[in-house]
Amino acid sequence: MKAGSVNVITPAAPAPLPAPLLAEPDPVLRGQGLARVALSVSLIALGAYTLEGFLRALAWAAVLAVATWPLFMRTQARFGTGRHNIVLPLVFTLGATLLFVVPLVLVAVQAGHEARMALRWIADARAHGVAAPDWLAHLPAGSQQATDWWNANLRDPEDAAAMLGRVDRAEMFQFSRQLGGQLARRGVLFGFTLVTLFFLYRDGAGVVRRMQTASRRLVGRHGELVGQQIIASIHGTVNGMVLVGLGVGALLGAGYAVCGVPHPVLLGALTAVAAIIPLGAPVVLAVASLLVLAAGSTGYAIGLFALGMVVIFVADHAIRPALIGGSTKLPFLWVLLGILGGVETFGLLGLFLGPAIMAALILLWRDWTGDAKVPPASP
Repeated sequence: MKAGSVNVITPAAPAPLPAPLLAEPDPVLRGQGLARVALSVSLIALGAYTLEGFLRALAWAAVLAVATWPLFMRTQARFGTGRHNIVLPLVFTLGATLLFVVPLVLVAVQAGHEARMALRWIADARAHGVAAPDWLAHLPAGSQQATDWWNANLRDPEDAAAMLGRVDRAEMFQFSRQLGGQLARRGVLFGFTLVTLFFLYRDGAGVVRRMQTASRRLVGRHGELVGQQIIASIHGTVNGMVLVGLGVGALLGAGYAVCGVPHPVLLGALTAVAAIIPLGAPVVLAVASLLVLAAGSTGYAIGLFALGMVVIFVADHAIRPALIGGSTKLPFLWVLLGILGGVETFGLLGLFLGPAIMAALILLWRDWTGDAKVPPASP
């Protein structure tokens, strides 16, 4: 060391501290988490088992609420909900009731009238016999065979009594009892559907917010995307299947009246219901055309069938794909498969659930392949 120099002592760098050990999960907390999951799954399964008989009614109420929600919101924005949020939900629930009950009552009255006429015809045939009608001779094929069978089985009173007496009254009574029980059960489920629909109208905004929160916590933003696709699918199905089916039924009902089809209102209503399901309307149209042909009006029968097939073709291949595919961005082939598979699995409810399920699956596929985008946050 030189004189006058100052030695600066540099402190040594501190020794590195040992890396902290990774905190191991608390076995108590992990056990509580597993217990909560098991409890939640058990309660959900128990609730589904308890409501098994009412699940279809709940699903119908949800479908009706989703289908009419835009109209309900526009009406609410214009007139308000009424005192205690009861008046407007009650009005819409009563409207849904009339939408279903009035056509059913009209069809039931007409069917009862036809049943009374059929019973009167059977009684007269057993007492006096029935001559072969003139329309058998106008059949395009097999007219002679049909006439011979009629004369052999229904022309003579004894033969007619033997033929028509094969119906077992005990079986008919048992069938009527079973039918009455089924109608009573359907009526109870329909009432439960209407009650659920009323509460969905009244508390729908809160239900939507809670479902959005739950979907974000469970599956993130993609859950909201799937929900929006399902809602769009239900709207498209209602517009493309129900409304178009009603339009087809109205047009063909007018054609039935012009061509002289017996009971055109009843057949028009059946055509509207059948037109909701793919490939259903041509069956009713064929029956109506055969009735006109049997009456001897060959030209009217051919014209009615041709015009009806044109209407059905345009509805099935132009209007419906535009309405359903335009709202869901779903190819009509998958819509058709969803409708047919849904009806086969869930009955009439599958008419709406099938396309919704297909739309959700196609959306997930597009999401996995990078074709879908997550929607922005909803207010």
